[in-house]
Amino acid sequence: MTKEDRLKNLYVKRDVSWMYFNHRILQEAKKEYVPLLERLSFLGIYSNNLDEFFRVRVASLNRILASDDVDKHTKQDVKRTIKTINLLNESYSKEYTEATRQVFRELELHKVRMVNETQLNDEQKKWLENFYYDKLNGSTNPIWLSEIKDLSTLEDNRIYLIVEKTIIKDARSKYAIIKVPDKTFGRFIKIPASDGYDNIMYLDDVIRFCLPFIFIGLRPSYFRAYSFKFTKDAEMEVDNDADYGTMERIAIGVDSRKRGEPIRVLYDRDMPQSMQKKILERLDIRELDTSLASGRYQNHKDLMKFPDCGHDELKYPKWKHLMKPEFLSEQSILDLIREKDRFIHVPYHSFDAYIRVLREAALKPEVKEIKTTLYRLAKDSKVVKALICAARNGKKVTAVVELLARFDEESNIKWSKRMQEEGVNVIFGVEGLKIHSKLLYISSKKGDIACVGTGNFHEGNAKVYTDYLMMTARPSIVSEVAKVFQFIDRPFQQVRFSQLLVSPNAMKNRILHMFDTEIKNAKEGKEAWAKIKINHITDSDVVAKIYQASQAGVKVDIVLRGNCSLVPGIPGVSDNIHIVGIIDRYLEHSRILIFCNGGKNKYFLGSADWMPRNLLSRIEVMTPVYDEDLKEDLRRTVEYGLRDTTNGRLVDGKGTDQLQQGELFRSQEELYKYYLQHNGNEQ
Repeated sequence: MTKEDRLKNLYVKRDVSWMYFNHRILQEAKKEYVPLLERLSFLGIYSNNLDEFFRVRVASLNRILASDDVDKHTKQDVKRTIKTINLLNESYSKEYTEATRQVFRELELHKVRMVNETQLNDEQKKWLENFYYDKLNGSTNPIWLSEIKDLSTLEDNRIYLIVEKTIIKDARSKYAIIKVPDKTFGRFIKIPASDGYDNIMYLDDVIRFCLPFIFIGLRPSYFRAYSFKFTKDAEMEVDNDADYGTMERIAIGVDSRKRGEPIRVLYDRDMPQSMQKKILERLDIRELDTSLASGRYQNHKDLMKFPDCGHDELKYPKWKHLMKPEFLSEQSILDLIREKDRFIHVPYHSFDAYIRVLREAALKPEVKEIKTTLYRLAKDSKVVKALICAARNGKKVTAVVELLARFDEESNIKWSKRMQEEGVNVIFGVEGLKIHSKLLYISSKKGDIACVGTGNFHEGNAKVYTDYLMMTARPSIVSEVAKVFQFIDRPFQQVRFSQLLVSPNAMKNRILHMFDTEIKNAKEGKEAWAKIKINHITDSDVVAKIYQASQAGVKVDIVLRGNCSLVPGIPGVSDNIHIVGIIDRYLEHSRILIFCNGGKNKYFLGSADWMPRNLLSRIEVMTPVYDEDLKEDLRRTVEYGLRDTTNGRLVDGKGTDQLQQGELFRSQEELYKYYLQHNGNEQ
């Protein structure tokens, strides 16, 4: 085994590292100094993330086990991964339950409390009876369990109650299933106040109270009801993000009956074993699937929408988005970009700055053509409206839309049709090559302009995701952005880029080469380091190269959000690697690369993470940064992240992820203070 092969073995599986990442969100929900309603929101995010993870990633692992085309060694590896996931999930679930109870206990100190169907006074009982007949009646339709041969035919990721109806006279029992209609009524029902408290009920408990009304007309009975939910293999979602080389072929080739099967069940731990058995049998849960005793309530993602009852003090104080002065200027913003590179850093800066660029391009007579990539689109997209405006004004407009942006397909399809109707040339990219780059190209008689970003051109995302957008008229960059659009149009042509890092073209090799330069300089006794801000690192070649850099004495500092296959701190291997994971009010999303390069520092920003999917099977773009102001800003963002002791956890490859020690420093807050002082103009 070569030295490089040995380094590749020091590798945390992507799906295990994802569990560690999601646990960091749970850890945030346990912090006493985080506002209570924000802690509830983190608990909701954790739960929602876990649902998606099981629907897509764990489902993909199960497909590997179901395939006849996979060797025994790979299957054993996958089994170990699934078992590790399940063990972590069981451990984190207990932690999660206690965290949820603690937050609700603290909410009571602010006169907000949860009540169940056994804790009601006469006024509240009457109110709920009226609520049932006025609203809930007709939305709770029981189905006798004896009539359901296969529970998996029901909609997954919904909350169900299994109801035991026992006739009072002869004690005979019958079972029914009720789907909780939370999509219609919301999960939380505010009932009349009492004892100075705002009272909130889970809709599940409202239904429990209403069971005598739901089964009215049948023989007098008493009832017991327990909640459960199940998650299916996401039938329509082929996971093209897999790290296994044969995954795409397997996902298509496995017998279709394997798709849509339940792979995870959560149920009330107080549910009698006889009930548990009935549910698990009708879901055909297998050994490696997840069957987990949980609390009384499922689908905690709803905690993201918990009613605030007027308690704004229990949320983060609002940070208003800032508009940089140049984007409020009466001068042409396109002319200002031609004078000097401009940038915004959302959500600190307002995304309306980018909308102004689009609108001006739509109106300026000298602008002849606009091209852009669109990965995710807001439901009321100002970006699309500006492109339609440009098309109506006689510009040639091309929009490259990625239809396979997971969970945003419906919005993307809707807007694509609308743009086509308005004369926009809509391109749906290349089959098997997802277009993830964030690009805008404006062709103008006065000089072409390009924008390269780290995040989606999506107004909603821009309010909660941290992303950079660079706007430039530098011919060397603008001409290559135009070449990327040519590459999208003809993806199998040989195109070389000297400025941009483009995948699947040559981005990976150039990143590895930049690390090789640092390794060479370190061995020669020169200053050598890399400062990286990125979402995910799982590519085995990149991981091995970073280990080699650390061994050579290259200091590698990383601000990372999600998956990480590196294990820092191993003596002689990775003791020069320092990784900080930040979970805070904004979702860290920007990708920034800074290399020492022998004192002539190289800066890049763009759309790519260091995963096989980004480097090999997507069109991704990272641009060099030459503007000194933007360089300074990128470095500040990375260094602030590395200093974070309030929300920055040391990613250790073991899932411990303790808070970084030192003088209190919260990077997002300090960045906002800096921008507020230097960029002014609140919006």
